[in-house]
Amino acid sequence: MPFVEILAVAVALAMDAFAVAIASGAALRIVTNRQTFRLAWHFGLFQAAMPIIGWFGGFLVRDYFLRFGHWIAFALLLYIGGHMLWEGLHHDEDDVCQDPTLGSRLIMLSVATSIDALAVGFTLAMLGLSIWFPAAIIGVVALLFTAAGMHLGKFLGCQTRLGYYAEVLGGLVLMGIGGKILWQGL
Repeated sequence: MPFVEILAVAVALAMDAFAVAIASGAALRIVTNRQTFRLAWHFGLFQAAMPIIGWFGGFLVRDYFLRFGHWIAFALLLYIGGHMLWEGLHHDEDDVCQDPTLGSRLIMLSVATSIDALAVGFTLAMLGLSIWFPAAIIGVVALLFTAAGMHLGKFLGCQTRLGYYAEVLGGLVLMGIGGKILWQGL
Protein backbone atom coordinates (compact mmCIF):
# COMPACT_ATOMS: atom_id res chain seq x y z
CA MET A 1 0.00 0.00 0.00
CA PRO A 2 1.53 3.35 -1.02
CA PHE A 3 2.43 5.84 1.71
CA VAL A 4 -0.03 8.44 0.38
CA GLU A 5 -2.91 5.95 0.75
CA ILE A 6 -1.80 4.99 4.25
CA LEU A 7 -1.61 8.67 5.18
CA ALA A 8 -5.08 9.34 3.76
CA VAL A 9 -6.52 6.44 5.78
CA ALA A 10 -4.71 7.67 8.89
CA VAL A 11 -6.10 11.20 8.50
CA ALA A 12 -9.62 9.87 7.96
CA LEU A 13 -9.35 7.68 11.06
CA ALA A 14 -7.97 10.59 13.12
CA MET A 15 -10.95 12.87 12.45
CA ASP A 16 -13.05 11.39 15.27
CA ALA A 17 -10.15 11.78 17.70
CA PHE A 18 -9.59 15.34 16.46
CA ALA A 19 -13.24 16.29 17.05
CA VAL A 20 -13.23 14.77 20.55
CA ALA A 21 -9.94 16.53 21.35
CA ILE A 22 -11.36 19.92 20.29
CA ALA A 23 -14.39 19.40 22.52
CA SER A 24 -12.15 18.24 25.39
CA GLY A 25 -9.84 21.23 25.07
CA ALA A 26 -12.76 23.65 24.95
CA ALA A 27 -14.35 22.03 28.01
CA LEU A 28 -11.14 22.16 30.00
CA ARG A 29 -10.21 25.69 28.85
CA ILE A 30 -6.88 25.31 30.68
CA VAL A 31 -5.02 22.51 28.94
CA THR A 32 -1.77 21.32 30.45
CA ASN A 33 1.00 19.51 28.61
CA ARG A 34 0.27 16.48 30.77
CA GLN A 35 -3.39 16.40 29.71
CA THR A 36 -2.43 16.86 26.07
CA PHE A 37 0.10 14.03 26.33
CA ARG A 38 -2.36 11.68 28.06
CA LEU A 39 -5.15 12.18 25.54
CA ALA A 40 -2.84 12.21 22.50
CA TRP A 41 -0.89 9.16 23.71
CA HIS A 42 -3.99 7.11 24.42
CA PHE A 43 -5.77 8.07 21.21
CA GLY A 44 -2.61 7.38 19.19
CA LEU A 45 -1.98 4.09 20.98
CA PHE A 46 -5.53 2.84 20.52
CA GLN A 47 -5.62 4.02 16.88
CA ALA A 48 -2.41 2.03 16.26
CA ALA A 49 -3.48 -1.02 18.27
CA MET A 50 -6.94 -1.48 16.78
CA PRO A 51 -5.76 -2.22 13.22
CA ILE A 52 -3.23 -4.67 14.64
CA ILE A 53 -5.97 -6.42 16.63
CA GLY A 54 -8.17 -6.43 13.52
CA TRP A 55 -5.34 -7.79 11.41
CA PHE A 56 -4.56 -10.62 13.84
CA GLY A 57 -8.23 -11.31 14.46
CA GLY A 58 -8.70 -11.51 10.72
CA PHE A 59 -11.05 -14.28 9.87
CA LEU A 60 -11.58 -15.64 13.39
CA VAL A 61 -13.82 -12.87 14.65
CA ARG A 62 -14.23 -10.93 11.45
CA ASP A 63 -17.95 -11.47 11.04
CA TYR A 64 -18.76 -10.60 14.67
CA PHE A 65 -16.89 -7.30 14.69
CA LEU A 66 -17.98 -6.29 11.22
CA ARG A 67 -21.55 -7.02 12.27
CA PHE A 68 -21.48 -5.46 15.75
CA GLY A 69 -18.45 -3.11 15.86
CA HIS A 70 -20.53 -0.13 14.80
CA TRP A 71 -23.08 -0.92 17.53
CA ILE A 72 -20.32 -1.08 20.17
CA ALA A 73 -18.86 2.27 19.08
CA PHE A 74 -22.35 3.81 18.90
CA ALA A 75 -23.25 2.61 22.42
CA LEU A 76 -19.99 3.89 23.93
CA LEU A 77 -20.23 7.28 22.23
CA LEU A 78 -23.92 7.61 23.03
CA TYR A 79 -23.27 6.84 26.70
CA ILE A 80 -20.31 9.21 27.04
CA GLY A 81 -21.93 11.93 24.90
CA GLY A 82 -25.24 11.65 26.76
CA HIS A 83 -23.42 11.88 30.08
CA MET A 84 -21.49 14.97 28.92
CA LEU A 85 -24.70 16.53 27.58
CA TRP A 86 -26.53 15.91 30.85
CA GLU A 87 -23.66 17.31 32.93
CA GLY A 88 -23.38 20.35 30.65
CA LEU A 89 -27.06 21.14 31.06
CA HIS A 90 -27.22 20.40 34.81
CA HIS A 91 -24.27 22.10 36.44
CA ASP A 92 -23.65 25.16 38.54
CA GLU A 93 -21.36 27.93 37.36
CA ASP A 94 -18.93 26.92 40.13
CA ASP A 95 -18.70 23.32 38.91
CA VAL A 96 -15.53 22.17 37.22
CA CYS A 97 -16.02 19.80 34.31
CA GLN A 98 -14.58 16.33 34.58
CA ASP A 99 -11.20 15.85 32.99
CA PRO A 100 -11.64 13.61 29.91
CA THR A 101 -7.94 12.73 30.06
CA LEU A 102 -8.33 10.65 33.22
CA GLY A 103 -9.72 7.29 34.24
CA SER A 104 -12.43 5.27 32.60
CA ARG A 105 -13.62 8.23 30.52
CA LEU A 106 -10.21 8.34 28.79
CA ILE A 107 -10.28 4.60 28.05
CA MET A 108 -13.86 4.66 26.77
CA LEU A 109 -13.12 7.65 24.53
CA SER A 110 -9.97 5.93 23.25
CA VAL A 111 -11.88 2.76 22.37
CA ALA A 112 -14.86 4.58 20.91
CA THR A 113 -12.81 6.83 18.63
CA SER A 114 -10.63 3.97 17.37
CA ILE A 115 -13.14 1.17 16.79
CA ASP A 116 -13.32 2.01 13.07
CA ALA A 117 -9.57 1.34 12.82
CA LEU A 118 -10.39 -2.30 13.56
CA ALA A 119 -12.00 -2.58 10.14
CA VAL A 120 -8.83 -1.22 8.53
CA GLY A 121 -6.88 -4.05 10.12
CA PHE A 122 -9.39 -6.60 8.82
CA THR A 123 -9.14 -5.08 5.36
CA LEU A 124 -5.34 -5.18 5.34
CA ALA A 125 -5.43 -8.80 6.50
CA MET A 126 -7.80 -9.72 3.68
CA LEU A 127 -5.53 -7.97 1.18
CA GLY A 128 -2.52 -9.84 2.57
CA LEU A 129 -0.68 -6.62 3.45
CA SER A 130 1.62 -6.00 6.39
CA ILE A 131 0.09 -4.13 9.32
CA TRP A 132 3.11 -2.72 11.15
CA PHE A 133 3.95 0.34 9.06
CA PRO A 134 0.32 1.39 8.49
CA ALA A 135 -0.47 0.96 12.21
CA ALA A 136 2.50 3.14 13.17
CA ILE A 137 1.45 5.88 10.73
CA ILE A 138 -2.17 5.69 11.92
CA GLY A 139 -1.05 6.02 15.55
CA VAL A 140 1.30 8.94 14.92
CA VAL A 141 -1.27 10.86 12.87
CA ALA A 142 -3.94 10.32 15.56
CA LEU A 143 -1.49 11.48 18.24
CA LEU A 144 -0.65 14.66 16.32
CA PHE A 145 -4.26 15.45 15.43
CA THR A 146 -5.34 14.89 19.04
CA ALA A 147 -2.64 17.20 20.42
CA ALA A 148 -3.55 19.88 17.86
CA GLY A 149 -7.25 19.44 18.62
CA MET A 150 -6.72 19.88 22.35
CA HIS A 151 -4.99 23.20 21.83
CA LEU A 152 -7.43 24.37 19.17
CA GLY A 153 -10.25 23.53 21.59
CA LYS A 154 -8.48 25.41 24.38
CA PHE A 155 -8.14 28.45 22.12
CA LEU A 156 -11.79 28.28 21.10
CA GLY A 157 -12.86 27.81 24.72
CA CYS A 158 -10.88 30.83 25.90
CA GLN A 159 -11.54 33.16 22.97
CA THR A 160 -15.22 32.43 22.47
CA ARG A 161 -18.19 31.46 24.59
CA LEU A 162 -17.68 27.90 23.37
CA GLY A 163 -15.98 27.08 26.66
CA TYR A 164 -19.25 27.61 28.52
CA TYR A 165 -21.09 25.23 26.27
CA ALA A 166 -18.23 22.82 25.57
CA GLU A 167 -19.64 19.90 27.53
CA VAL A 168 -23.00 20.23 25.79
CA LEU A 169 -21.30 20.65 22.41
CA GLY A 170 -18.86 17.82 23.16
CA GLY A 171 -21.71 15.51 24.12
CA LEU A 172 -23.58 16.35 20.93
CA VAL A 173 -20.41 15.83 18.85
CA LEU A 174 -19.80 12.41 20.42
CA MET A 175 -23.41 11.39 19.91
CA GLY A 176 -23.21 12.61 16.31
CA ILE A 177 -20.03 10.63 15.67
CA GLY A 178 -21.72 7.58 17.18
CA GLY A 179 -24.72 8.08 14.92
CA LYS A 180 -22.44 8.42 11.90
CA ILE A 181 -20.62 5.19 12.77
CA LEU A 182 -23.93 3.38 13.25
CA TRP A 183 -25.33 4.77 9.98
CA GLN A 184 -22.22 3.68 8.06
CA GLY A 185 -22.35 0.23 9.65
CA LEU A 186 -25.98 -0.45 8.78
